[in-house]
Amino acid sequence: MARIKFDMGELIAFVTTAEKASFRLAAEALFLSPPALSRRVERLESVLGARLLERTTRHVALTAVGHEFLQEARRALAGLEEAVQRVDDQLQLCRGRIVIACVPSVATNLLAPILKAFVSTQPEIQIHIIDESARKVLAAVLSGEADFGLTFTGSQESSLTFEALTRERYVLAMPRNHPWANRKQIAWSELAAQRLVSVSHQSENRVLLDQVVAQLPGQPIAWHECNHLSGALALVEAGLGLAAIPRLALRENDVELCGVPLTSPPVWRTLGIVQRRDRSLSPSAQTLRMSLLQEYR
Repeated sequence: MARIKFDMGELIAFVTTAEKASFRLAAEALFLSPPALSRRVERLESVLGARLLERTTRHVALTAVGHEFLQEARRALAGLEEAVQRVDDQLQLCRGRIVIACVPSVATNLLAPILKAFVSTQPEIQIHIIDESARKVLAAVLSGEADFGLTFTGSQESSLTFEALTRERYVLAMPRNHPWANRKQIAWSELAAQRLVSVSHQSENRVLLDQVVAQLPGQPIAWHECNHLSGALALVEAGLGLAAIPRLALRENDVELCGVPLTSPPVWRTLGIVQRRDRSLSPSAQTLRMSLLQEYR
């Protein structure tokens, strides 16, 4: 270490001159005057005690020592650049902002515990959640407003990827004191005689449910409609009817409501991460994404 008395500028000056084989071209690349560049190389040679370059009026060539030193200098610069990049990556992990778009049921019951663990290790990261309908989740990811999305709807957009995480089943939500609350499962056909609460036609859930209901001999009637599952569950809790909902829409250990799996046919939906193909995530967003994959796969 005692002999390393040159600075980084002198090392870069030598490597650039050797690669360009010209003081003029190297000086232009480094935004220096040729005399200033020449002085840097000379200082490096003086510290090393060896001539690295043979100079003529038209050409610059490496000496035998210069050729050997060039290989080592390149490796040293590459190693230093990699070390600086690692430090920068670590700093990015410790600060920044992540925007996640997701449907409300995911924000309420699935994302929260993952974020709690993530924030405990990355306390300086700001996290913004866009909890909207599946259609708006896709729009937020497409526009670049969100880093990535969590939704149950795949996309026909070629610019987006959809990576499956897990599946959930549709259940019939009801008060815990309802006569059906202790049943293991309920057939869709049994809903014909029940007063139902449903989400509106603006919801992707309604599209799926209508496809199932259309195949039943008796058509259940939605007596009440809400735009969001949270509103539908509030009406169920008030005793205004039952609601066919995805399991994640129910709060864990809900003291008022329970969900019984629907069958004949059983209906599932797939949760996945949606992301733009042409967008690279920041180190912190990528870490959060990997946490989701590890937790739910």
